[in-house]
Amino acid sequence: MDRDGTLTLEYSIHGKSYPVQFAGRVAILPGISDALSVLKSYGFKLIVVTNQPNVARGITSVTQVEQLHKALLIDLPDIDEIFTCYHDDRDHCTCRKPKPGLLFEAAEEYGLDLSQCYMVGNSWRDVEAGQNAGCWSVLIDQEYDASDGGSGADIAFASLIGFTRWIVDTSDY
Repeated sequence: MDRDGTLTLEYSIHGKSYPVQFAGRVAILPGISDALSVLKSYGFKLIVVTNQPNVARGITSVTQVEQLHKALLIDLPDIDEIFTCYHDDRDHCTCRKPKPGLLFEAAEEYGLDLSQCYMVGNSWRDVEAGQNAGCWSVLIDQEYDASDGGSGADIAFASLIGFTRWIVDTSDY
């Protein structure tokens, strides 16, 4: 799943979303801890894949992002791991969503069949990354930036909590 806007609060300026850059300022969205606990109890591996281009842009450092991730893993202990792309689009890497590199890396490390996985996120990049990796794509539709797209998602919910309820209701686990 994605980090910013899916698990943690983003802030918006003129309709464009921005992630929190410092561990002390990160805010976990309401109900996320409980939702992750339910998903974990159903046997899901909970892996975060996140683009953090502000490192490449010189706005924040790898150390600051890693400190934020350490705090997030303490606050949300059901998360198995966080995979991070520190590049910007101009770097043409294979890990920056919508490219599926981080999902492939996570699948290899955890022995996952991506066709049986969900990529959950709040932007077109998340949806396309899931599709590019062969995952089910789940849009968390926050409506703060209609230009973000995501209309190609397999399914959409208003929050991770909605997705979790759907899993519980439709699950064969």
